[in-house]
Amino acid sequence: MPWDVKRLTDKDQILAYLETDRLYAAYAVGDLEPALFKQATWFGAEKNGRLCALAMHFRGVKMPVLFLMGDKEGLTAVLEKGLSPESVYINCRAEHLTITGNIYLWDGPIAMWRMTLDKKRFHPTWNNCIRLTPEHADQLAEFYEQGGMTGFNRQQLVPGIFYGALHHGRLAAAAGTHLISTAYNIAAVGNVFTLPEHRGRGYGTTVTRAVLNDLIKLGIRDIVLNVGQVNKAAIHIYEKSGFERYCPFFEGNALLRRPDDGAAKI
Repeated sequence: MPWDVKRLTDKDQILAYLETDRLYAAYAVGDLEPALFKQATWFGAEKNGRLCALAMHFRGVKMPVLFLMGDKEGLTAVLEKGLSPESVYINCRAEHLTITGNIYLWDGPIAMWRMTLDKKRFHPTWNNCIRLTPEHADQLAEFYEQGGMTGFNRQQLVPGIFYGALHHGRLAAAAGTHLISTAYNIAAVGNVFTLPEHRGRGYGTTVTRAVLNDLIKLGIRDIVLNVGQVNKAAIHIYEKSGFERYCPFFEGNALLRRPDDGAAKI
């Protein structure tokens, strides 16, 4: 029986599927929030009336994201018949690398860990740390530019939680959130960066724990973050703060293949 590929608009149907692997799908769950949902396009592949694969194209960031989840044959059908944006930042599991490689030219998939917070292991200790507000937007944008970070958007400061650690009155480290959804009880920590000359002094732990403390006070059930598998220093900081590795996945820039691009190398 062929796959039935269709655009998805029913939030309850989408959420029910995302909940089958809620922590891997954490960002997509957050994108069900009304303001974000308007910036996303969802497609699914059904077989025998059952949703078996889902793809979501989120356009609310500088580099639009293509999130993939589920049966790889179903996703192939979605990408070939329903949803295949030209330039995206793909998020997918290892089993999806081959099918995405047949349709997209990856700019080197990055091996990542999705980590989730074990609140029983979290200890809210920090110092020399301030809450960052929209008044700090210019300073924070300049700070992240020093690290070549592209995930920060000034608009994140208003609904988000950001903290900075100071050294002689200037930012030495900062951390914040990519999303907070009280409706869906989920949040993603990100934008964690320490200037190279200030590393090894606990600043990264300080700002991360300050953000986590506020999220816990909000009553958020699931708190996740992404980290590169080769970033041992960051993984150590996160594990000290109570995070544990949940699942591996891959992410990276990709362009839709042209007929003359040759065979996939993934």
